[in-house]
Amino acid sequence: MINSPNFSQSVIPTAVCVLIPTYNNAKTLKRVLDGVLAYTTQIIVVNDGSTDATAKILANYPSITVLHLEKNSGKGKALRIGFDTARKQGFQYAITIDSDGQHFPDDIPTFIDALNQSDGNILLIGERQMDQAGIPKKSSFGNKFSNFWFWFETGIKLADTQSGYRLYPLDRIPKKLYTNKFELEIEVIVRSAWKDIVVKNVPIKILYDPTERVSHFRPFKDFTRISILNTFLVLISLLYIFPRNAFRSFKKKALRIF
Repeated sequence: MINSPNFSQSVIPTAVCVLIPTYNNAKTLKRVLDGVLAYTTQIIVVNDGSTDATAKILANYPSITVLHLEKNSGKGKALRIGFDTARKQGFQYAITIDSDGQHFPDDIPTFIDALNQSDGNILLIGERQMDQAGIPKKSSFGNKFSNFWFWFETGIKLADTQSGYRLYPLDRIPKKLYTNKFELEIEVIVRSAWKDIVVKNVPIKILYDPTERVSHFRPFKDFTRISILNTFLVLISLLYIFPRNAFRSFKKKALRIF
């Protein structure tokens, strides 16, 4: 549990940083950074090879940690680099927020509240209201698809498994992650659940503004990647996780009997 009586007064615990992966979101990046700075200066930005004005914007924020990647490698790779950097800087938790303007920085206290009410062994995913006006149908379908497979692979039912607004327990999630694109966000929550980390939703607001939002999700390529990953995760579940859990359950019942 993180004790932070002042977080509601625009301060978050020193153990928590905010991690922002960004790629060609110059239209919204400044607004996101300024919003987060209202809560903390413990910010790590990973510029994933942007070719727009991102670097110029970031040059105006000397108080935050900025990592520039030479070429675009994918959101998953940017997150992995960000996680490693956060650990090296001594942070125990990272709140990830997208730079396309869809997330509201004033939801940060919601994550801190939920963290403070836990024992710290928790991974939080922002729950979007997917039925609100303006939500693309492909996003709603993709979320339902992801929710089903997450439930199948872990036994945990969530309303939103695709939101990028999250709180990760850095010392508990798998240190070695293998995917580099959007599918990493599925890999990390499934493998975290397998490690008995509590994975749950917290409510967040969402804004989809087609006039300024730039999405880099490529429906065919990224959906294919996610499907391939889920195939591997299902196989691991069937061949190892389910038998392991059944054996654990049997041992607990046997211990109660004797």
